[in-house]
Amino acid sequence: MKTRTIKKNKVNVVTLGCSKNIFDSEVLMAQLKANEFEVSHESKVDDSEIVIINTCGFIDNAKQESIDTILRYADAKKEGAVDRVYVTGCLSERYKEDLEKEIPEVDAFFGTRELPRLLKTLKADYKHELVGERLLTTPNHFAYFKIAEGCDRPCSFCAIPLMRGKHLSTPIEELVAQAKSLAAKGVKELMLIAQDLTYYGLDLYKKRALAELLLKLVEVEGIEWIRLHYAFPSGFPMDVLEVMRDNPKICNYLDMPLQHGSTKMLKAMRRGITREKTEDLIAKIRSSVPGIAIRTTLIAGYPGETEADFNEMYDWVARSQFDRLGIFTYSHEENTHAYQFTDDVPAVLKKERADAIMDLQSGISYNLNQKRVGQELKVLFDKTEGGFFVGRTEFDSPEVDNEVLVSTKDQYVRMGDFSNILINKADHYDLYGSVLPLKK
Repeated sequence: MKTRTIKKNKVNVVTLGCSKNIFDSEVLMAQLKANEFEVSHESKVDDSEIVIINTCGFIDNAKQESIDTILRYADAKKEGAVDRVYVTGCLSERYKEDLEKEIPEVDAFFGTRELPRLLKTLKADYKHELVGERLLTTPNHFAYFKIAEGCDRPCSFCAIPLMRGKHLSTPIEELVAQAKSLAAKGVKELMLIAQDLTYYGLDLYKKRALAELLLKLVEVEGIEWIRLHYAFPSGFPMDVLEVMRDNPKICNYLDMPLQHGSTKMLKAMRRGITREKTEDLIAKIRSSVPGIAIRTTLIAGYPGETEADFNEMYDWVARSQFDRLGIFTYSHEENTHAYQFTDDVPAVLKKERADAIMDLQSGISYNLNQKRVGQELKVLFDKTEGGFFVGRTEFDSPEVDNEVLVSTKDQYVRMGDFSNILINKADHYDLYGSVLPLKK
């Protein structure tokens, strides 16, 4: 018995996981809208005929969140609050057979590259003329910009190649067309994403072509910031640094997951690089692009990680003074190379080590932020929250990095606009400032 009024031909898309999934959901939503479906994203009300859950299967916590979400909508279907539930994305790609057995209430499961089949199931046409078109779920002034799918790297801990397949670059001309379309809709910032940004072009052009792509994107009128996410350190294309330095549209920001600071651990992780080579690369990046902000992510508790290995990473983080840093506890993933090893670092110890790194990074971030006090910074404002206009500098990406806060009491900035901000004070992760007149 239906407990709510269900709107026919309405679809609620629920997105879990990373920015790559956000991108995929936006593409799906554009296709649905073109097929005359009413589309909502993460609606708080169960009034949609259809729910599509775009899942994450990266690590244990993400998998559990995806399963909990599927079960929540399976229950909603039992209660008559929705008619049909479909599941797509990484968890569905990896565990489809198990999920079909365990949660039969779901009408169908789809993999990460099965958008046309999903649309066909909904009696919708895959519209090739819409390639690159999306319904943005982010604020209209920034967009995630996926330049490649999949990954060819052999990292021992990572299940992404199992879920996303081999690396597949999108041609430069298609990406430029997408960027122009986004700019025409008011997007000012592109956040370039891929499983491995620096591998871009090897499959299409037989060479690393990220620098060439960047040179084309900076020519797109209306795009003011281009941000680089998920660069791989081994084989890093150094020509990208010259392009970054010489083009003010490219943010002085690089997200480069390094995973560990011990050569022994990096070898075990099959990262293709040593700590010494990593340190040399960081030095070259900083000397080539003065003032660049480097963001990294690390793993604590990989199989065989000793106290000495952890201390080596801790000391390396202290020396490296990363501008931004996050750390995961190791997740033992089936069918990865590392799964053959014993997951021998207790969960409590993994968390203690991760917490120790974050405590260290908190102090580093605080000291670096104090140096910003008195500076004038260009800030792009995203939202209003808690009595503040909330924005970001070129050194910060949404959700994961520092924010700039400007009081709403006696100042005004418009969302989606850039403003010059004088930084008056700083804490561990936020800067506080006041609006300056725009320079003529």
